[in-house]
Amino acid sequence: MKISRYLAPAAAAALVTLALTGCSPIINLEPAELANDPACAEIIVRLPDSVGGLNKRSTNAQATGAWGDPAAVILRCGLAPAEASSLTCVTASDIDWLVDDSKAPSYRFISYGRTPATEVIVDSTQIAGVTALDELAGAVQAIEATKRCTS
Repeated sequence: MKISRYLAPAAAAALVTLALTGCSPIINLEPAELANDPACAEIIVRLPDSVGGLNKRSTNAQATGAWGDPAAVILRCGLAPAEASSLTCVTASDIDWLVDDSKAPSYRFISYGRTPATEVIVDSTQIAGVTALDELAGAVQAIEATKRCTS
C-alpha cells in the first residue's frame, strides 16, 4: 500500500480548511475512512483544550479536532496505517510520524505503527510542528504502537 494515494485528497481538503476557517465558528472537515474505529474515540476524548496556546475549535466531522483561529492545527483519526513510505519518519514524544512537507509551510504528519493512523496538519507559520505533536502525544498514545520507524 502506498501512502501517496492518501496524501493529495486529505492534504488538499485540510489546506482549504486552513484557508477558509477564519470567520467560521465550526470547522468543516471530512472524516477519515476509519473514523468510526473505537480507537479514534479514545484519542478524541483525550484531546487537549489548547495546543501551543491555540484554543480548541468545534469541528463537524467524527474523530477530528482543530486549534487556532484561523485553524493552525487539524487532527483526523482513522486513516489506513502506512505500511511503507518514502516520507521521512521522525519521533516526537515517543510517537513515530511520517512527515509530508510538500505543502510547506503546512506540514502533514501521519502516525506510524498505529492502527488506525492519525494525521496532524500544522501551519508552521503559526505553531511549530514539534510543539503540536508534543502536545497531542497524550491523546495519540491511546492507540498502541505495533511497530516503529527504522533509521
